[in-house]
Amino acid sequence: MKKFLAIVLTVVMVLSLASFASAEGFSGDIKIWVADKAVDFTVNQVETFKAAHPEYAGMTVTVEAVGEGDAANKVITDVESAADIYGFAQDQLGRLVQAAAIEVVEEENAKKVEAENDPGSVSAVKVGGVMYAYPMTSDNGYFLYYDKSVVTDPTDLDKILADCAAAGKNFYFEVNSGWYQVAFFFAQGCELTYETDNEGAYTKLNTDYASDKGVAALKSMIKMAKSPAYQNGSSLSTATNVGAIVDGVWDAGAAKELFGENYAATKLPVADGVQLSGFGGFKMLGIKPQTDDAKLAACDALAAYLTSEEVQLARFMDPNLQWGPSNLNAQQNEAVKADVALSALGAQLAYTIPQGQYPGGYWTTATGLGDDILAHKLDDADDAALLEVLKTFVANCEAAMNQ
Repeated sequence: MKKFLAIVLTVVMVLSLASFASAEGFSGDIKIWVADKAVDFTVNQVETFKAAHPEYAGMTVTVEAVGEGDAANKVITDVESAADIYGFAQDQLGRLVQAAAIEVVEEENAKKVEAENDPGSVSAVKVGGVMYAYPMTSDNGYFLYYDKSVVTDPTDLDKILADCAAAGKNFYFEVNSGWYQVAFFFAQGCELTYETDNEGAYTKLNTDYASDKGVAALKSMIKMAKSPAYQNGSSLSTATNVGAIVDGVWDAGAAKELFGENYAATKLPVADGVQLSGFGGFKMLGIKPQTDDAKLAACDALAAYLTSEEVQLARFMDPNLQWGPSNLNAQQNEAVKADVALSALGAQLAYTIPQGQYPGGYWTTATGLGDDILAHKLDDADDAALLEVLKTFVANCEAAMNQ
């Protein structure tokens, strides 16, 4: 079946390349940065692209290994020597735009991106309503893995905790992590985002954590931590006696092995009547500013192709990658839909917020708040006292901008 799918994908990819081609062509050099494990895949896709279009036959494309977490820093530091096309994580887009280190997506391609990719990924590639990058994946975030012989209703946190406690099993959520912790605050409608200047320096904190909404979120976490089933953590490699865990697609294999025939996954539950939220993560391709219009057209054509439905699906099918697609049609492929973890993440991403940039001090501050919850220091605090805790939290988050 996989061999048949691979043949079909190759045929469809060749037929669909016409929509990404520039009649003008280009015969110069283009450099691409992608994650190390995606280099070989990308090289092969570039060759497929060139073979289908004689106008690009003379184009020399070099693919180098630069991780999505490092690419933006390298581009901003030295735009001139940076790759023409580079993969990066969505939390770096604001810095790239402010540093004028990324091109606006070509208009016709932007329309296709808007129409063909899921709303979360489309939102993630925009700043101020302008599209600056091509979405490549929708596969970074967290959701619920659970043992369906233990958890009878995965839609409600209180019921999950009760089921796990009754079965003598553990429920894991990493409350002292700023990445996971926001699930409760964002669920209540709270905001915590930072703005930066063109150099990437933090200039403003936008937050309403110190509010009734923030207090409600904090009380939900305190209540969760009081459960006899609760354990702090987010990795199956260190978890024991698991009934359910909030984790990501990177632990899908471990979850399958642990739960066996009882393996299941779904979006996060509601907590005290509100749907838990969180950060959503996306990988994308950007193009650095170009002075040669023909080269820019070639970069746009190549970036659009490398993030197209067919290539996203091929990337998922590649056993060395298996990246979850952002393309709506690719998400409906039977092999993708059959992936329990990706389906759960896809459902959860509808409730998440793309992760922006956060200073190191934010993460430390969030860890401190979670540590106080774990130490049960806040168990007996009333609403007024919890509001003061959150005022201090916000003050520390503001101070983090200058650290």
